[in-house]
Amino acid sequence: MMLTDFPLFPEQASTVAKQTDALFIMLTIVCGAVSVLIFTMIFVLAIMYRRRPDNELAQEEEAPKILEATWIVVPFIFFMATFVWGSWLYFRLARVPDNALDIYATGKQWMWKFQHPTGQREIDELHVPVNRPIRITMASEDVIHSLFFPSFRVKADVLPSRYRIMWFQATKVGRFHIFCTEYCGTLHSGMIGWVDVMQPTDYQKWLAGGSEGSLASQGQALFQKYACNTCHTEDATGRGPVLLGLYGSTVTLANNATVVADENYIRESILSPQAKIVKGFGPIMPTFQGQVNEDDLLKLLAYVRSLAGPRTTTPPKEPKS
Repeated sequence: MMLTDFPLFPEQASTVAKQTDALFIMLTIVCGAVSVLIFTMIFVLAIMYRRRPDNELAQEEEAPKILEATWIVVPFIFFMATFVWGSWLYFRLARVPDNALDIYATGKQWMWKFQHPTGQREIDELHVPVNRPIRITMASEDVIHSLFFPSFRVKADVLPSRYRIMWFQATKVGRFHIFCTEYCGTLHSGMIGWVDVMQPTDYQKWLAGGSEGSLASQGQALFQKYACNTCHTEDATGRGPVLLGLYGSTVTLANNATVVADENYIRESILSPQAKIVKGFGPIMPTFQGQVNEDDLLKLLAYVRSLAGPRTTTPPKEPKS
């Protein structure tokens, strides 16, 4: 077979792929060069200073000052440069662009489920437009998974009981692999999928291919089904907090602590409403643990987010273990 059938790296198909590969290659070359140098010096010095009849006793020799200074300064400069480079890339990946398109992902043994804001649902396949940032809100229905797009050089663990955020921007039209890179059970190796990157016009045509209504509208239906609107009214007359403008705002709790109303706060408020009581309200909300699944939680989250207007791009803080 041709050597091209065994690429060293997957195709570079995102805005961060080249920088990620460059950092990885630099670290590999430097670590490899230092390893070769160390083993070479061990071999050479072991021969030079081996025990001989004319040199039975060890002799102490003080290393030159310039050698010690070089050994300190050069690694320090390299480590600091690597730290700055890696930090710059990390923060670039952590900051979601303002114009990102929202996609919701749920990991389940052993499949990936994706939901679009317009209501389309996919299993083990994801359609996205090219040259558009994609913001993925992820959660797991069972165990820890890890959503990996090798051609985009982005990966994040998908955790049960909390949301995580990841984003990418594809730069090439095509079909690219999706993998789970966290061992999650018997059929872990089969938990794979594809992301189809399309031209914006083709993506809009795909979106028009049928829907059950937007994710927010489905969440509104669930909101009414569970009678949430009887307490969370559009004014301050209800027994629960007003949800208009809630997402992304700062909420004051009964103990005078404050918390940002992000994805994880909304999720916790649905499943464990007694964990954080809003100031001025009593602990009257029942738990919906076991009544709503991950798909319904995402719909409710989309509805609450739709009440807030423009989205903030600050990644949600993960709860402390």
